[in-house]
Parts: sequence; structure tokens; C-alpha cells
Amino acid sequence: MDEKMLEEVVFLLDELSQDTSVPKNVRKTATDSRSALSKEEDSLDLRCATAVSLLDEIANDPNVPAHGRASLYTIISRLEALAKT
Repeated sequence: MDEKMLEEVVFLLDELSQDTSVPKNVRKTATDSRSALSKEEDSLDLRCATAVSLLDEIANDPNVPAHGRASLYTIISRLEALAKT
């Protein structure tokens, strides 16, 4: 179950990183979060917490459009659920 949910989050981050309707800093943060999740040497909880921290910081940016913010919050909630499993 964890692996499937992790793959889903990575897919959502990939989509966000390729979405040209959101600012470049959002796309870069999505890429950075994906990189943080792929660090196998860290525990899953730590990887999720790092990604949530990066995404939460950018979600508060007033320049992020509403649909981008909704995507960020969706990814954040799934990461938090993944960290609890």
C-alpha cells in the first residue's frame, strides 16, 4: 500500500513540475520534493516530512494560482497520510 501511494504522490509531483500555468518556483519546489522522496537512505517519515515542509512553504506564496495551491494541498495531504502508515 505504501509503495502505491508513494508512486501516486511522485506522479502528482511530476505533473505539477511540468505544469506551465504555475510559477517556475512552484515547479522547482515540486522537483525538489520529488528528489527528497527518492532518497532511499532516509526513512519514509523523514522523506515525507521534508517534502511537506518544502511544499507547505510554497503553498503560502500569494503568486500561486488557485489550481496550483489546490494541487499542492492535495499532495501535502497524501504525503501526511503516507507518513502515518
